Amino acid sequence: MSCSLRAATVTDLDALCHLESICFDGDRFTRRQLAYLLARANAYTLVAYATPGNEVVGYATLLFRRNSRVTRLYSFCVAPQTRGGGVGRALLEALEREARRRDMTRLQLEVRADNRVALGLYRRMGFSVLRWLDDYYVDGCAAWQMSKLLSDSTLEECSTISSDAVGKRARGSC
Repeated sequence: MSCSLRAATVTDLDALCHLESICFDGDRFTRRQLAYLLARANAYTLVAYATPGNEVVGYATLLFRRNSRVTRLYSFCVAPQTRGGGVGRALLEALEREARRRDMTRLQLEVRADNRVALGLYRRMGFSVLRWLDDYYVDGCAAWQMSKLLSDSTLEECSTISSDAVGKRARGSC
């Protein structure tokens, strides 16, 4: 499937709410939260849409903090029927370009411990595990916090977990 990317606007709100409902069982953004992210937050949201047809098939949001060069991948959602088709990779690559354009040096995220597909994508895209977060999600599932350096000139140290911890938790259980 072919897709294109563009900056999200408030006119995408219905499509983003629909994606949230089909992609997440819990920990979904409400319509109000999504509207805030699109209109008022210090955030940047991209949508991926199928071509032809213009159906929104994914979205991702970066959050920026004032006086920080670290940005956070706050939300990442790809429609189930388009997963594995490069939509997620395209969104991540575009968000990394935007973060670099804004002079960010690091991109961080949290991902469900049982989401093997997303973990694989993030690893292939150069993210490293920082730490394990117990009971991170509303259903009690744990998460991995991951990070990627965006600037070679930054000599920040990435902490890593021990190989023993990876072995114990790599099974992706909550």
